[in-house]
Amino acid sequence: MTDRDDLLCRYRELVDRDLPAAGARDGWTLRHDHCFGRVLLDDAVGACWYDVLGRGRGAAYRRLDDDRLAHAVAQGERMLVEGDALVRALDARSLAWRGKPAKR
Repeated sequence: MTDRDDLLCRYRELVDRDLPAAGARDGWTLRHDHCFGRVLLDDAVGACWYDVLGRGRGAAYRRLDDDRLAHAVAQGERMLVEGDALVRALDARSLAWRGKPAKR
């Protein structure tokens, strides 16, 4: 397995399992896998992910370059350590890039 394969696998584990479990357990603002995916993708590209990556075929996270994928995984790991404060900050920035207000 390559480093990229490891990162892709870890990204899925974070988004599908680890982050939603932590969110539900600890009462975070976000709890759903697709919300964590949005936040991590937006943070990795510095904008609304589909404005940068497009809505093409295949999973968006697979279209990240290696540096952006590593960043997304690192931010997911940081969320697990720092908790809801970081989740709220990254979610607010993601929503702002989409022209939506932050959650209360």
